[in-house]
Amino acid sequence: MPKRIENVKEQLLAEARRQIARQGYGKTTVRSVAAACGIAVGTVYNYFASKDALIAAFMADDWCRVLAELAACDVADKRVFLERIYIALRQFADAHAALFTDAAAEKVYASAGPVRHGMLRDQLADLLAPVCRPAEDPAFAARFLAEAMLTWTMAGVPFATLYTVCKNLI
Repeated sequence: MPKRIENVKEQLLAEARRQIARQGYGKTTVRSVAAACGIAVGTVYNYFASKDALIAAFMADDWCRVLAELAACDVADKRVFLERIYIALRQFADAHAALFTDAAAEKVYASAGPVRHGMLRDQLADLLAPVCRPAEDPAFAARFLAEAMLTWTMAGVPFATLYTVCKNLI
């Protein structure tokens, strides 16, 4: 009778996250994740098609949690709401710094970057739309603000600077 392992998918995600943080993208392999979890390599492939699919899964889980937390925020105080988004973006970037700063990962994900960036921008724009000033094209204003927040947050621009430039949009 085959061995039954509980929470395999969650174990794989947690171990991949640990290995990426500790040793980087290049040294993390499906084999090393499987070995650390005490399972066969083939079992990993029952859940994830590749190392990149495994990494994408834990990043997507983290991003979905961020979006859910932000969607639950009160938008009454627009400055506080924007700062909460800024903090959440910084925390996400810091949590995944090992991937965002890894040259090997950058080579692999370079082609997907613009698509993912656009997706993140649009998801943020949906959150920001209610706090944007009515304009000729409110969707554009929300996308513009989302783009500024994504780009400047990732570049390490302080929130106070970002807010000074963007406050006319809200």
